[in-house]
Amino acid sequence: MLIVLSPAKSLDLETPPTTKLHTEPSFLDHSEQLIHRLREFSPAELGELMDLSDNLSALNVARYATWTKDTREGRQAVMTFNGDVYDGLDARSLQPRQLDYAQSRIRILSGLYGMLRPLDLIHPHRLEMGTRLSTPRGKSLYDFWGETITQALNRQATEQGADTLVNLASEEYFKSVKPKLLDVPVITPLFEDWKNGKYKIISFYAKRARGLMARYAAVKGITDPQKLKKFDLDGYSYVPDASSDKTWLFRRKLAE
Repeated sequence: MLIVLSPAKSLDLETPPTTKLHTEPSFLDHSEQLIHRLREFSPAELGELMDLSDNLSALNVARYATWTKDTREGRQAVMTFNGDVYDGLDARSLQPRQLDYAQSRIRILSGLYGMLRPLDLIHPHRLEMGTRLSTPRGKSLYDFWGETITQALNRQATEQGADTLVNLASEEYFKSVKPKLLDVPVITPLFEDWKNGKYKIISFYAKRARGLMARYAAVKGITDPQKLKKFDLDGYSYVPDASSDKTWLFRRKLAE
């Protein structure tokens, strides 16, 4: 079993990592090509491309200017991303064997880096997968990455002996994967909460639940995806009658 996650827009560049273990991203040559393209943008142009504030535009232009393939000054991806998914994953509290599991079984999809292992060293950046950044490969990052990410997942599945890909990424990021070209089937867990008299996907809760499920797998060392049906963190439970072979639904009902 392999798990894919989305990255996060927010970054934690201050909290010390809980491990010195680290690895290097696999597609730095590709990342460098994207950085060269991004350096062509002024702050105003970048702000328009990515719908950023003036401050964020200036910050990321500066980050692109200093970005380098040398990762020695980087931070581990899982210790850097700081959004709802990573609140749920809470990688800093994982024990060494659980972090080893994450390193071998969890992959983070990335607009700039393509695909990351949790302990891959990265530099601060902002580049969402849905950005319409034109390059010689096409009009978007989906065109740029093409089949690269899918082929990498196939290699990883073979190396890990994985027979299933568990999609805990957002729709925006999973569009960078071509399921028809994968050597393994895909299972997509969905998380719904009760609100205003019905169950629905609430983005904040769903993102956190994806991280919680990745954590659940790491803590228990799960390699058989069927065992994810027992996921029960934060009150969620599997709903077999509303699930299919490819889509697994988890629901919870909080006190109103």
